[in-house]
Amino acid sequence: MRTKLLALFVLLCSICTAQPKPMAVIFDSDMGPDYDDVGAITLLHAFADSGYVNILATIASTKYDGVAGVFNVLNTYFKRPNLPIAVPRGAALTLRDWQHWSDTLLARYPHQIKSNDDVPDAIELYRKILSAQPDKSVIIITVGFFTNLANLLQSGPDKYSKLKGTDLVAQKVAQVVSMAGKFPAGKEFNVDRDAAASQVVFKNWPTHILCSGFEIGQQIHTGLPLINNAAIQNSPVKDVFRICIPMAKEDSAGRMSWDETAVLVAVKGYAPYYTIKRGTVVVAADGSNTWIDSKGRHAHLVPKAAVADVQAELNTLMQHQPAAK
Repeated sequence: MRTKLLALFVLLCSICTAQPKPMAVIFDSDMGPDYDDVGAITLLHAFADSGYVNILATIASTKYDGVAGVFNVLNTYFKRPNLPIAVPRGAALTLRDWQHWSDTLLARYPHQIKSNDDVPDAIELYRKILSAQPDKSVIIITVGFFTNLANLLQSGPDKYSKLKGTDLVAQKVAQVVSMAGKFPAGKEFNVDRDAAASQVVFKNWPTHILCSGFEIGQQIHTGLPLINNAAIQNSPVKDVFRICIPMAKEDSAGRMSWDETAVLVAVKGYAPYYTIKRGTVVVAADGSNTWIDSKGRHAHLVPKAAVADVQAELNTLMQHQPAAK
């Protein structure tokens, strides 16, 4: 009897301490013109190496020359060279970084993808991946423009699914977590630059959307511990922050960290760091947004933890090194 009880105790302990099933994530990013996208994808790979995340794809919401290669550089550095990548084929923005960090990564670091033409259309990849996932299982983290999500909603049946886009999203997506908007009202870059797509998404997206607003990341400065860490060498992540931080006086204390906060709360949950306010985001034709308190499907973050604490956690995660494979 004692042996059976001991065996049961060991089993229960193993269940209680077992790692949760990795969260299935699609990462949608403009990967420039700003460089907080690089910090954000670093967090995502760190969480994947820790077993919290299964990265399904990294998808560009812009189509400047080389964006697919930049994604491939970073995925390759973090030992995931075969992660699916896609770029929008139709109308999309082509904004890129003025500091030329993307060119530097393509010149210095290995990557198999040499052209945007080497990867599929963003909507094709979205539909292919979503159709193969369990219902209500996918988290979409979007830290760029809403171009792809609007196009996904408006997509029709194809070889991957008989469902139209809105129905496919409703069936497969659990939540969107986005760096978007300014609360309670204002104009924010990601929402503003493709305002038409933002309007489509916030009006019609059938699942919950959690927004990390401009005011959240504006207070958090990251990157200095990374570039001052002499032990980190030959890192595309370090190179980006090393190149860019000295080029703008406003970044002297580190770069403002909008996109990183979206990844952090998507994976770890908002509760340790923030509370949320539920309601509805309304996007005007000029790209500005307002907020309506309601029982709607939207929410935005409200600060709770000290900025210094969140900043310290992000700075630690951004120094993550590729896991041995």
